[in-house]
Amino acid sequence: MTSSPQDRTGEPDPLRALPLDRLKRRTSMKWRTYPEDVLPLWVAEMDVPLAEPVVRAVTDALRLGDTGYPAGTAYAEALAAFADKRWGWSGLAVERTALVPDVMLGVVEMLKLVTGPGDPVVVNPPVYPPFYQFVEHMDRRVAEAPLGADLRLDVEVLEDAFRRATAAGGRAAYLLCSPHNPTGTVHTAAELATVAALAERYGVRVVADEIHAPLVTGGARFVPYLSVPGAERGLALMSASKGWNLAGLKAALALAGPGAAADLARMPEEVRHGPSHLGVIAHTAALRDGTAWLDALLAGLDGNRRLLTALLAEHLPGITHRPGEATYLAWLDCRALGLGDDPAQVFLDRGRVALSSGIPFGTGGAGHVRLNLATSPEVLTEAVGRMAAALR
Repeated sequence: MTSSPQDRTGEPDPLRALPLDRLKRRTSMKWRTYPEDVLPLWVAEMDVPLAEPVVRAVTDALRLGDTGYPAGTAYAEALAAFADKRWGWSGLAVERTALVPDVMLGVVEMLKLVTGPGDPVVVNPPVYPPFYQFVEHMDRRVAEAPLGADLRLDVEVLEDAFRRATAAGGRAAYLLCSPHNPTGTVHTAAELATVAALAERYGVRVVADEIHAPLVTGGARFVPYLSVPGAERGLALMSASKGWNLAGLKAALALAGPGAAADLARMPEEVRHGPSHLGVIAHTAALRDGTAWLDALLAGLDGNRRLLTALLAEHLPGITHRPGEATYLAWLDCRALGLGDDPAQVFLDRGRVALSSGIPFGTGGAGHVRLNLATSPEVLTEAVGRMAAALR
């Protein structure tokens, strides 16, 4: 049974724990890219303290001097237990997993296993910009299958992309973002089963980026791609990174369906040396002991989604916003404001709010911005006020 993120755990809302002056002492990308007078609501970092089980596990390891190379299957075992309890999926086979440095580097390695130079990789724009950057850097060709007007997978468009990608008889892959970044769309079991059927029909190999899987609202259900019928030859990447704000503690897991085990076994040994041992410890602790903290976070994010909807209706009614069912990101359609293709630049220059420009997200991104909801209600309110002031 899928557990509800609205369960009352007694944990305080981590989004309300840190004042702005303390956050500004951080030295990560979110807080050092722009001048101090800018409110940063762009890159996917959360304004939260770490879950205490994670802090304790990493601190204990440091005290012990346990800072060597990663080993064992504790991370995979913790993810399998989390998947069973959280999503009702008991099919995560520990023996068909491999440690990788992080999700995107894992994506690169999986694509290398199932495609060659020049082969097409289908993506669903608007989508996470590194899908373009990493794929093109590894000498593959991006083929777009845009989301529909409802921000969901368009099956006809996807099938046409698969048909074109394989028309010459070569290899092709589909890089699936699930849940979808930036829209927060949670793909249904039926949609994913259709994807699997199409992939098998056209010989397209699916690689699913499921990094946002823990961040699903109580009203939606995350379905692991490898759990749907027909996905036996699929590959997936998972991590505790987004759910527990662990981007700086590098570690992720590559997962293979039964029909892709031989592919995963061909992954070069040196890839497994990339993850941080402390990262593995942190991610394992998050999945095993950090679910109460996660539920408190999800409740706070739900509150912020409602707050953003109300703030936009009051102060920026020209912005169209469909609240997502997952992630801590909001995809805002600003085209009616007349700010051109890159409204993020206007909000930065005039309002001193940093948002992600929609342009790098591909087709459908112009005129949009992505806003990071994982902050305090006070900061979110201030940011929308600044955005509204930028239009006066």
